[in-house]
Amino acid sequence: MGEAPEGRGPRVDQGPREKGLEAHQALIQSLYEQGRWDDYEAEVDRFDAANPGSPFAEYERGYLNLLRGRMDVGWRQWEARLRAPGFVPREKQFPQPRWTGGSFEGKTLFVVFEQGFGDTLMLVRYLPRVKALGGRVLLLVQPQFAYLMTTLEGVDEIVPFGHPIPSFDLHASLFSLPAIFGTDLDSVPADVPYLGIPRAVPGRQELAQALAPSHGRVRVGVAWGGNPAHPRDAQRSLPPDLLEPLAALPGVAWHSFQLGREERPPLPELVSLAPLLKTFSDTAYALSGMDLVITVDTALAHLAGALGIPVLLLVTWAPDFRWMLERDDSPWYPTMRIYRQPEPGAWTPVVRQLAADLTA
Repeated sequence: MGEAPEGRGPRVDQGPREKGLEAHQALIQSLYEQGRWDDYEAEVDRFDAANPGSPFAEYERGYLNLLRGRMDVGWRQWEARLRAPGFVPREKQFPQPRWTGGSFEGKTLFVVFEQGFGDTLMLVRYLPRVKALGGRVLLLVQPQFAYLMTTLEGVDEIVPFGHPIPSFDLHASLFSLPAIFGTDLDSVPADVPYLGIPRAVPGRQELAQALAPSHGRVRVGVAWGGNPAHPRDAQRSLPPDLLEPLAALPGVAWHSFQLGREERPPLPELVSLAPLLKTFSDTAYALSGMDLVITVDTALAHLAGALGIPVLLLVTWAPDFRWMLERDDSPWYPTMRIYRQPEPGAWTPVVRQLAADLTA
């Protein structure tokens, strides 16, 4: 699961199974997609009564509390995933003690990515706070981030996943850091940018050439689809033709950051940067040339937010926990504004509202 994209909850792939777990997870997934949050909570209570002390039930309560903005409770409950069989893969389980906060002066702490690209980009913001509490900090990240993360403060060594692991004394998951630091709505570390443009940008020259013709115009980057392997890709991606209302915006130089999709939106003189985006370093460099980014819920939104670039995020009716409910802003990314589906699958009113706001 280490390379799996972000999802609604844990997927059991090993270890003992709790009574009725598969049926329970199928039901709450359905309730989640419908946005029936009270019924979701009732089903978690029912499952917990049948499986007292279930880490899955505790985790799911945490998810719902985070979705509702109750971070002080939700992040603590989220830690139950560490007790859920099959959630943390064997290659990210270590015999060294787990760090739960406090000083680690004179020791080496190994901080480990746990889930998808967006999760990693969102949570590395905690590393300067981690570093302030102790000694040496190592960070295990997806290989695609190896150079980008060299711009992050608070890390002594970046370890790409799959490479030899140096010796260390303690370890912690990136996803445990919000609980360790007691994060609530008022204490999210939201100083941006916390990532920058690395020196090693393989496509720098080619990207600069691709951006040069739009110098002096308003550059807008756009992405309308996520990773097709994502379990909710059909919900979070939108047909590109629905972006047609944006074509009326005057003076915009459109740039596509969309990877792996053949169809293109009907936006005038759209320049595809995709062939040049071979690494996250390339993408960060290209984003630094944008005045605005419009995207569905993908890692691109997190990277733009981490770089402090204005981003308009298009979110499904049933959002990922980090975007919470009903808000049009994000405590994680102060340069982000959220546009939400008014009902399941309704992208057209989202784009219409977006176009109206941009022309106002």
